[in-house]
Amino acid sequence: MSVSFKQEFDSAGYTVVRGLFAVDEVERLRDHYMGLRHRGSYEGDVVGVQADGRDPLRRYPRMAQMHRWDELSLQWLIDSRLDEVLTGLLGRSPYAVQTMIYFKPPGSRGQALHQDNFYLRAEPGTCVAAWMALDEVDVENGCLEVVPGSHRWPILCTEKADTKVSFTDITVPLPDPNAAVPVEMSPGDVLFFHGALVHGSAPNITPDRFRRALIGHYIQGEAKQVAEYYHPALRMDGTPLDLDVAEGGGACGEWVTTEADQVAVLTGQEQTTRKHE
Repeated sequence: MSVSFKQEFDSAGYTVVRGLFAVDEVERLRDHYMGLRHRGSYEGDVVGVQADGRDPLRRYPRMAQMHRWDELSLQWLIDSRLDEVLTGLLGRSPYAVQTMIYFKPPGSRGQALHQDNFYLRAEPGTCVAAWMALDEVDVENGCLEVVPGSHRWPILCTEKADTKVSFTDITVPLPDPNAAVPVEMSPGDVLFFHGALVHGSAPNITPDRFRRALIGHYIQGEAKQVAEYYHPALRMDGTPLDLDVAEGGGACGEWVTTEADQVAVLTGQEQTTRKHE
């Protein structure tokens, strides 16, 4: 792994490894998940809050934890290429705890800005996502947007999201509401980002393009606990391990104005809990 990936990850909280997976591999995965989606529903499907009868996510809900019953998903989650990059970023091999596939069909809502470790509660350390594009991903079809440097912030106190544009109902406030920047990607590119990095996406406003993405969530190898939904954690050879269960809630960051800037301080108390990201 290039030293520049580690430097960017440490500085900005994320890095993109272009072409980590080949186009033919991506096509196989994309066809596989479209086939699964068309064949029926599965435990872990998520349509989103306040979804009316016209919501495209009713036909294409997000799938989660596929690696628990689908071999292709498991092999992708623990793929040696992902392990190599994650080990380079974190200093040791991580533990794998989640798979997700977002279909994001034309006209569907995005996801409000959030931090992954609000959900996973990995401690000590944090979680890390590997977000792989299965399509060309750009602003029009709702690419991921990230707030560079926000991985240095604590887990922020949440507030209500606008469910007209987000399929989730909570978000986090920002001192600069325009701080998020788009990350455009090609099929096979993988975006790796820190569990405290603020990120989300806008709606897919295209008439005919999906924005499919395959995501793995990992926790640092020194972690002793993670939220119950993510058990059992897996070593990157696929073997399970026992970790403690982390509880939700607790102290959260609120923005305080100082002479120099606005600073997130752990003065809040999180009342909202969610079982999973």
